[in-house]
Amino acid sequence: MDHTRQETSGGDPVRGTALGAAPVPLSVLDLVTVGEGRTASDALRTSVSLAKLAEARGFHRHWVAEHHSMPGVASSSPAVILAHLAAHTSTVRLGSGGVMLPNHAPLVIAEQFGTLEALAPGRIDLGLGRAPGTDGGTAAALRRTARAGEGAEDFPQQLAELTRFLDDDFPDGHPYARIHAVPGPVQGPAGRPPLWLLGSSGFSARLAGALGLPFAFAHHFSARNTVPALELYRQSFRPSAVLDAPYALIGVAALASQDEAEARREVLTGALAMLRLRTGRPGLMPTPEQAESHRFTALEREFVDDWLANIVHGTPDAVRDGLDALQKRTGADELMITANVHGEGARLRSYELIADAYGLPEGPLPPRP
Repeated sequence: MDHTRQETSGGDPVRGTALGAAPVPLSVLDLVTVGEGRTASDALRTSVSLAKLAEARGFHRHWVAEHHSMPGVASSSPAVILAHLAAHTSTVRLGSGGVMLPNHAPLVIAEQFGTLEALAPGRIDLGLGRAPGTDGGTAAALRRTARAGEGAEDFPQQLAELTRFLDDDFPDGHPYARIHAVPGPVQGPAGRPPLWLLGSSGFSARLAGALGLPFAFAHHFSARNTVPALELYRQSFRPSAVLDAPYALIGVAALASQDEAEARREVLTGALAMLRLRTGRPGLMPTPEQAESHRFTALEREFVDDWLANIVHGTPDAVRDGLDALQKRTGADELMITANVHGEGARLRSYELIADAYGLPEGPLPPRP
């Protein structure tokens, strides 16, 4: 078994390498969960521990997601968190899963991620979403529609503007031709983070395919749309300077425990948190005891059962088999695992057990070439 971590194709910034017995590269999606009895500082310390674990055990990348006005997460500022994680790691890829482009001026994102690329050259991914990542009132407070006509429906235009800023190549005569995102190309030769499009439906799948960009699908909360969206991405794909063939990862919720009942107990905390969010009562991630004692109505139980059916959970062998089956069914090129449960220890231990189940390397890995 070859445990040497390598980038494919001479340092390919998109495609990873499957290690151990994993069918595809494995990665981490971190929601920086804040549980009852915990603080945002606790959650951010756990995020650092998780990034270090991901690096040591051969997970390809570690992404954080942008959310706002949600007490149960501490990831409202992905760029700030990624800078912190970059200071505590040296080889694992770090990125946004994602930055919600309609919330921000494209120049600001180009500057933030140009800075991250300067801090951690060759390790930064810029994943972009077209939803606000919050409710309408919070979106208004973010002033994402301050410029007339600008919103999620203008995502392709915003994406084009962001790309121009990252490449510093507005044409002569353009109003932004003299504006430079710094750090960036105007300061000399430098890499820039690869762009990913994120989605939970067909819009971003089709756009990513048309532009020849890698695509990340949110299977963990939109499982019914996964296969149709990936098929649409592949059908729409046109080769580009970035990719000569489609490359799609899917986010998948998974939790492994040596005890099957304990795994079920932990994932119920995330299901209750999602139920509260969907019914307009967001809060801190409940404890297992709170989840177990909650008196679910028949309608709530139906929601929770449907939610749990899309979480791969159980013993390490069962989780490995479930992930293998999901990868085979979807044809995903990479699996990005999220474990949105209350206990920090349960989350970290789950990634360790999944790494063990696939025979991923133990201890520090050599630097990537």
